[in-house]
Amino acid sequence: MSDEHEMSYALPDSVEGLLQRGRGLGAVRAVQDPQRSVLFVYDGIRRDWQWDQTDERSLYLARLVRDLGLSPLPIVDQLTGDEEACLRACEVLELLALAGSGDAREGLRAYVRRGEHWVRVLEALSAGRPPEWREDLSDVARARVGSEKELPWFSEPWTRFGIEVQSRPFNPRPSLAGLSTAELLALLSDTRAEGARKADALRALNGREPAEGLIPLVPSLGTSDGRRPLPLLRRAVERLGALAVPAAHGLARDARPWLALLGADVLTDHPGPETLPGLMNELDEQWTARAWCGPDRTARRLARFGPDAAGAVPCLRRFWVQTPHSCERTAYLEALAAIDRDGLDYVYTECLWDCEETTRLLGIASAPASPETLSRIAVLRDDLMETTEVRAAARARLVASTNQQLS
Repeated sequence: MSDEHEMSYALPDSVEGLLQRGRGLGAVRAVQDPQRSVLFVYDGIRRDWQWDQTDERSLYLARLVRDLGLSPLPIVDQLTGDEEACLRACEVLELLALAGSGDAREGLRAYVRRGEHWVRVLEALSAGRPPEWREDLSDVARARVGSEKELPWFSEPWTRFGIEVQSRPFNPRPSLAGLSTAELLALLSDTRAEGARKADALRALNGREPAEGLIPLVPSLGTSDGRRPLPLLRRAVERLGALAVPAAHGLARDARPWLALLGADVLTDHPGPETLPGLMNELDEQWTARAWCGPDRTARRLARFGPDAAGAVPCLRRFWVQTPHSCERTAYLEALAAIDRDGLDYVYTECLWDCEETTRLLGIASAPASPETLSRIAVLRDDLMETTEVRAAARARLVASTNQQLS
């Protein structure tokens, strides 16, 4: 996010602060007091309160606009701002249009006819959206594209409209997915194979069960200059989990910095009992520094200790409540559940309104089967704005709940 907003969030227990952070409790309280919340909802679209680009807000805000019965017209007006403001508004308006808002849909279509950043908006209207949203805009696109400084990069909807796009030569290497795991490992051990070919082998390995035979090959899988690991090697080693720990002790002492770091990270991700005090101190220091990026990894490491890490619970709860980095909230809740699940039922229920897909999925899986939660899960199942994964999980939870009641 921009420096303008850094550390200027409202108090975490206020409606404004909750909405800025994308908390489920903020959505619940906003619906309870729409008149007081309306400005905060529009502000969440006008200003970028995401801590970084991995945070999610568009669906959360679009749902609030709909649930509070707010007009999308102020959001349509935001399309005329700079490119970032325009695209934030576009994301929300797309979702509102999916939910049936004619004003949102026509606002986007009108912008394509006259707006400055019309290319990006038209591409957004073409990414899996109903064809009727853009098919009659082909003449507009052909008339306007000539005044652009460069041709569009994406194929849709341009090629269908008969408009040339920038060519991007691409010569894909043959897929190695058809090779057996043994053949992939043999390729990785071949000193004559090129680094790109080995990276392809690692990509294929990452799509199947972890291969323990990779472990002795790791020291040989650096780039030709010896400065870094081959692409996808770190992911392949992480997938090995505890299987990589014995070898990691030796890797951590290697003279090559990239290999020593890889070994040290494996050991840190699979800590022994002696590391618990250090991890709890690390979490406390991150809290003191208000380091919003990174404590999620510390939380995952602490979760491996289960109840033995009970001393970290107060700090994990503080991070859950106050972090503006919404994509890290899931890790804090998972750690709390692994260490001490007491008192989390209300948190899981709140998750059903959260801005992050992963957090909503946690709520669907773990919220207690009360009438309130089942009703909310039914809303998620039927919401046309919701992601495919969340709708499927909600459907499965409701089927399971019905079957349980009948048995």
